[in-house]
Amino acid sequence: MTQRTVGEIDGFIDMIRAACENEEINQTLEKILSLPAPDRREMVRNLVTELSSKKSPVSLVEAIACLASDDVATKAYEVIFQCTR
Repeated sequence: MTQRTVGEIDGFIDMIRAACENEEINQTLEKILSLPAPDRREMVRNLVTELSSKKSPVSLVEAIACLASDDVATKAYEVIFQCTR
C-alpha cells in the first residue's frame, strides 16, 4: 500500500479552505501551527486521539494528523497566513 500525499487527503484541503473562509478556524490552526515543533506534534497527537475516541469523521482526523509533519505544518502556516492578508 502506498502512502498518500497531503494533497491527496481531501479533508486536509477542506480544512485549509475552511481556515481561509472562517476566522475562528484560521485562528485555531494558527495557534496550533505557531507552537514549537515538539509541542505542536504533541497537541496533534492528543487531538487525533480525542477526535478518534469521539468517532469524528475520518477525514477530519486525517487532516489534523497531517499537521504533525514539520514540512506540512510550515506550508499550512504559510497558506493560512496569506489567505487572511
